[in-house]
Amino acid sequence: MTDTRSARAQFVRFAIIGTLGFVVDVGVLYGALALGASPMGGRVLSFLAAASFTWLANRHCTFSATASPWREWRYYVASMAAGLAVNFLVYALVLELLPPAWWTPGLAVACGSLAGLGINFTSAKRFVFKS
Repeated sequence: MTDTRSARAQFVRFAIIGTLGFVVDVGVLYGALALGASPMGGRVLSFLAAASFTWLANRHCTFSATASPWREWRYYVASMAAGLAVNFLVYALVLELLPPAWWTPGLAVACGSLAGLGINFTSAKRFVFKS
């Protein structure tokens, strides 16, 4: 019972931090687009910014730090690869299916982030912040 509650609490903290990471993600994406980046190029930059933010926050608020910070950050970003693949696939699909508008990239990031959430939580818990 305690393990289930603990896992639920971790998932809730992970999701809250992910929501804040979404704000970072969209902010960096729109900044990159305003500076002339392509939607995919801007998305790569925004993902790295959001992943770095969420790693740091999850390191302090959700999981216990397990390694040197830079090593852990590399593992964290690498462990997000499966979630990133799903995230980018959904992002590209939404951009393709919806008409171009100012809100389309933000909605595409939201859809991609939700699609990758469970994969990213499992990867972080099992491969990066394992006890």
